[in-house]
Amino acid sequence: MFSQKLIIFVGLALFIAINFTAMTMSNKEFLPTNGIERLFITITSPFQMAVTKTIHFIQNIWNTYFMSVLAVKENIELKKQLGKTIEINNRYVELELENTRLKKFLNFTSTMPDTYVAAQIIARDPSPWFKTIMIDKGTQDGLVKGSPVLVPEGIVGQIIKVAKNYSRVLLITDRNSAVDSFVQNSRVRGIVKGNNEDNCSFVYTLRKDEVKEGEMIISSGLDQVFPKGMKIGRILKVTKVHSQLFQDITLETSVDFNKIEEVLVFKNNR
Repeated sequence: MFSQKLIIFVGLALFIAINFTAMTMSNKEFLPTNGIERLFITITSPFQMAVTKTIHFIQNIWNTYFMSVLAVKENIELKKQLGKTIEINNRYVELELENTRLKKFLNFTSTMPDTYVAAQIIARDPSPWFKTIMIDKGTQDGLVKGSPVLVPEGIVGQIIKVAKNYSRVLLITDRNSAVDSFVQNSRVRGIVKGNNEDNCSFVYTLRKDEVKEGEMIISSGLDQVFPKGMKIGRILKVTKVHSQLFQDITLETSVDFNKIEEVLVFKNNR
C-alpha cells in the first residue's frame, strides 16, 4: 500500500510534467498546431488557471499582511513622534507664559532691582481655616519675618515664618491679615481684612464717608509693613446701615491667588 506522502509527491510530479509538456508543445518551434496541441491545452488549462489564481491569492494575502505590519509599525512611530511634538509644544507654551510673567516682574522691579527677591510658590495650605503659601526663599536670601510679599498686580501677603531656604506667607485673604489702606481717589481710610474667602472686607470706614463701587483700594504704608500705593483690590459692594457707625464694604482682590506661581518679597522692611 502506498503512503499518503508518496501519492501526493507522485501527483505533484505528474501535474508539473503535464504543465511542462503543454508549455513545450505550445511552442511552434517544437510541434505544429494540430489537434494533439489543442487536446493538451484543453486538459491543462483548468489546472494552470487554478495554479495562477492560487499564486495570486497567496501573493495578495502576503502583501496585505506585510502592508498591515508596516502600517502598524508606522502608526506606533507616528504616535511616538506626535507625543514628543505635543510635549515640546507644551513646554514652549509654558516657557512663553513664564517669560510673560517674568517680564512683568522685571518691569515692576526695574526702579529698585536690589530691593526685591523673586521666589516660587512651592506649596499651598489645603486647610479652609488658613490662607497661607510656602515659597522657596528664606533667611539666606535676606528675608525676615514680616517681609511683604507682592506681585505686579498687587499685594499678596507677608511672611510669618522664615527658615534658611523656605518661608511661610500669610495671604491678605486670611482672617488674621490686616492691611492699612485707603481709597485711591477719595483717600478715605480703612483696614483691609481677610475673611478666609476669595474676597476681603474694607472695615472701619465711617458711614459718612463717600465710598463708591469700582474704586481702587491701595496700601497706605502706615502699618510699616507694605509699601505705600500698592494695589489691593476694587470695591465690589457698599452697604450702609443707619444703626451702624461703619460701612460694610466688600472688595475683589487685584491678585488672583489661585493662579500666581511666582512672587516678589520686599526686603527693605521698615
